[in-house]
Amino acid sequence: MQNYKTNCFNSDNLTIKCGDNTINFRNPLVMGILNLTPDSFYDGGSYLNEENIIKRASQILDEGADIIDLGAYSTRPGAAEVSTAEEYKRMAPAVKCVRKEFPKAILSIDTFRAEIASKIVEEFGACIINDISGGTLDESMYETVARLKVPYIMMHIKGTPQNMQKNPEYDDLMGELMDFFEKRIKKLNSLGCKDIILDPGFGFGKTLVHNYEIVARLKEFNIFNLPVLIGVSRKSMIYKFLGGDPSTSLNGTTALNMISLERGASILRVHDVREAVECVKLYSKIKSQS
Repeated sequence: MQNYKTNCFNSDNLTIKCGDNTINFRNPLVMGILNLTPDSFYDGGSYLNEENIIKRASQILDEGADIIDLGAYSTRPGAAEVSTAEEYKRMAPAVKCVRKEFPKAILSIDTFRAEIASKIVEEFGACIINDISGGTLDESMYETVARLKVPYIMMHIKGTPQNMQKNPEYDDLMGELMDFFEKRIKKLNSLGCKDIILDPGFGFGKTLVHNYEIVARLKEFNIFNLPVLIGVSRKSMIYKFLGGDPSTSLNGTTALNMISLERGASILRVHDVREAVECVKLYSKIKSQS
């Protein structure tokens, strides 16, 4: 295994190709969440018709997000399984109306199914595939990403959304995550895929202790010289430690986002776009003074 504690990482040099555009990471990006599910842990059921979907997409962009992430399959712990047909039924009309209303928006598709990814990218021009399984739940995903030639967000998960939080254990937490990413980056690279974004997967097969160890050691992912996405928005790792519930976890979210930026995060995936954008602006201002 490599020594993951040593590297000379510089996010200023990172870029990904997104359609006809090249995205750079001189300043971190913000990804706004648009849930199309009735059962997501925070805002499930809020965006189930075209009017509300467009309003939410407009809000995300108006508040300064760089990317809209649309998901039609709730992956909260213990979530019910959703058929491929139902996921597509939720996803397709939503992406279609957002793309029509905001033709230049960068749209990310939150799915672990290659069939869904392929259809949505080809039919509606989605720009990024965001896979919560890192390719472990659909063996054809990597070949699909290579064929579509779109950026790929590879998240670490231990198990499935249905069982991932049933006493997850690691002999070496960071070692296992590093091996997971290293093997899969090599596989994608062998298929010609270079535009890869890493997501350590907070809350996906991790205990509270695991989640905070990852935050503390986030810089170690910089060895891969790839953008790192952080998704802690209003998650239980915040309110189970501080008290409260998702509705009271914005302050904790912002605190962890700032800490993550200081440790090399390149993308913040959030429900609350305005606050995340302000966090990025303050971080970038401080960085410019150093």
